[in-house]
Amino acid sequence: DYWLVSLALLVCFVGIVNAMLMSVTERFREIGTMKCLGALDSFIVKLFLLESIFQGAVGTAIGIAIGVILAVARSWALYGGATFTFFPWSGLLLSIVVSQVIGTLLSMLASVFPARAAARMQPVEALRAEQ
Repeated sequence: DYWLVSLALLVCFVGIVNAMLMSVTERFREIGTMKCLGALDSFIVKLFLLESIFQGAVGTAIGIAIGVILAVARSWALYGGATFTFFPWSGLLLSIVVSQVIGTLLSMLASVFPARAAARMQPVEALRAEQ
């Protein structure tokens, strides 16, 4: 089971990196304008890291909600009313917290490379880029 989880996390990591690189590519002019107005590289990095953290947190929360609903529905379909009596709610709560933390951290780590790429961009090149 660990290899399956590892593979899923790797696919998520690559997907987040791709999404953030596309976000940087679509905002060349904005990044160039901010840098021309005096924005520091650290500000640009923080901007993209915050965006990624929020997207990761919301996406993870939506995934958790769907997973919990499906797990409870399947358990209810198999066991009926005993689901709510014997369902391991404390274990579920721990899994929810761990999943939220891992999803948010994975999102933050995946956005480091695109954020640094955006920060290293030269303002003149960013403003010259065609849309």
